[in-house]
Amino acid sequence: MTENKKVVLSRDVEAIRVPTGEQVVLAKGEEASIFQELGNNYTIIVQGNMFMIEGKNADAIGEQVKEKPSSQCPPTQNRQLTQEEIEKKVWEALKNCYDPEIPVNIVELGLVYDCKVEPLKDGGFKVNVKMTLTAPGCAMGPMIAQDVQNKLISIDGVNEANVELVWEPTWSQEMMSESAKLQLGFL
Repeated sequence: MTENKKVVLSRDVEAIRVPTGEQVVLAKGEEASIFQELGNNYTIIVQGNMFMIEGKNADAIGEQVKEKPSSQCPPTQNRQLTQEEIEKKVWEALKNCYDPEIPVNIVELGLVYDCKVEPLKDGGFKVNVKMTLTAPGCAMGPMIAQDVQNKLISIDGVNEANVELVWEPTWSQEMMSESAKLQLGFL
C-alpha cells in the first residue's frame, strides 16, 4: 500500500468523489496525495477532497497500470472447476474489495452477510452475495457493490454474479474480524 505519496496528475482522469459517489474528472496538473492503494484502486486527496481512481487509470498518478487482481485458477486443461474451487476463488475476490475510506477489505470488516455459489444448468456458476455497508447512507454503496460484482464475474467459471445491499442486521464494529479491529486500532 502506497501512503501519502505526493504526485501531479499527468492527464485528466475520471474519479469518484468519496463519500458522495459523484463522478468527476480531475484535471491534468492537479497536485494530489495518494492516500492508499487497495484492491487495484487508489484513494487520493486533491485540494482536501478524497477521490477514488480505478487501477486502469493509475498512469495518471504516476503508478503502473496493473491487471485486475486475478481470482482465476491456473489453467485447468479444459476441465470444469468444482463448486469448492469456485467458492475459494469467490472469497479471494471478496477480500480484494474495499471501501475507499477504510484500509480493510469488506470480508474482514464483516460486511459480507451471505455468499452462495450455485451451479447453472448450462454450465458455470452463479454467485449471490448479500452485503451491507458500515453506514446505510453511504453514497459509495453502489460503487462498492459494482466493484464486488465486477470482481466476481471476472472469475473463470462464474457466469453470473448478483450483489444485494441489505440493512438487516445493522452493521456494527463487533462484526469485524480481530485482525481488522487490530489494524484499525480498536484493540
